[in-house]
Amino acid sequence: MATGVRAQQAAAPVETGPFSVRAYGASSAASALEARQIQRRAVGPKDVLIDVLYSGICHSDIHTVRDEWRQTLPTRFPSVPGHEIVGRVTAVGSAVTKFKVGDIGGVGCMVDSCGTCENCLADREQNCLKGATFTYGSPDPALGGFTFGGYSERMVVAEHFVIRIPPGADLAATAPLLCAGVTTFSPMQHWRLEPGQRVGVIGLGGLGHMAVKLAVARRAEVTVFTTSPGKIADAQRLGAREAVLSSDAEAMKRLANRFDLLISTVPHAYPMQPFMDLLKLDATLVNVGALNDLEGPNGMALAFGRKSLAGSVIGGIAETQEVVDYCAARNIKADIELIRPDQINQAMDRVVSKDIRYRFVIDFTAERQG
Repeated sequence: MATGVRAQQAAAPVETGPFSVRAYGASSAASALEARQIQRRAVGPKDVLIDVLYSGICHSDIHTVRDEWRQTLPTRFPSVPGHEIVGRVTAVGSAVTKFKVGDIGGVGCMVDSCGTCENCLADREQNCLKGATFTYGSPDPALGGFTFGGYSERMVVAEHFVIRIPPGADLAATAPLLCAGVTTFSPMQHWRLEPGQRVGVIGLGGLGHMAVKLAVARRAEVTVFTTSPGKIADAQRLGAREAVLSSDAEAMKRLANRFDLLISTVPHAYPMQPFMDLLKLDATLVNVGALNDLEGPNGMALAFGRKSLAGSVIGGIAETQEVVDYCAARNIKADIELIRPDQINQAMDRVVSKDIRYRFVIDFTAERQG
């Protein structure tokens, strides 16, 4: 199996009560992430017990543990982040049909939803009208308190919210597909990006590099907009036809009214009007990065160009499975740098300073071996 991980041959005992596991979390917005013990619920009839092998570091994890969304989504501490998780199934509940012991499963940004509202029934669990239970930071209906994420050794998750990882996949490089992959895949699906259309990717980081790879696979004509001169050549290596510094006024003017779709992956607000000017009539800029207040477009320009500014967040479970299968069939995977759990804090600092090409993934197998 890829990455040298061997499936466990014998079933682990099913936990009959809540149990403790080692995890990495923050006690406050000002504190570093440290090893700690957290509680996991007992394995229920429809649950899967997963030994975490790999967990990606998403910029959302950093926003959360540093409480940078406090105005709209304040962090509940202690906080254990992580929602790009790949692991080995070590036990299953009596009613589980989707997995068996030894299988490899993935967990993304959600671990539960009501399952009965119109959005859940339409495979849009992320838009659950009663509120999805996210992998970390949501009220925990089983144990009380708030959910803890994948920076941990083991997890218990309802089988519906576990993604099948195809055999032979590069497990570490597949983990970022559970968030970065589906987050950029979903708008391409919804806005029906077709071969030959022009798509712009704003920002070349963890999300942005996946957006480039996925758009290239759809045979779209990709342009990357970045603030980092050092990423120009990288964008072309990833398959972009063109890469532009967003500070280049002449290039931005040359590209006005040219794009069928723009996907903004930048995690912070920035002036959006210069990018709205790049859209064709009836085209859309989809924001998947910045989740606080935006520096919005000019209303007059929006109206006369009949252009749209939209938002999108991850994807439902069916769509997450779709992107994992899509990438496996085309050998699309994230560009990653593996780190040990004791390197999480340094890695987060490097993400903020844009010193990563392009996703850190925590290797929990290293900790078990050493």
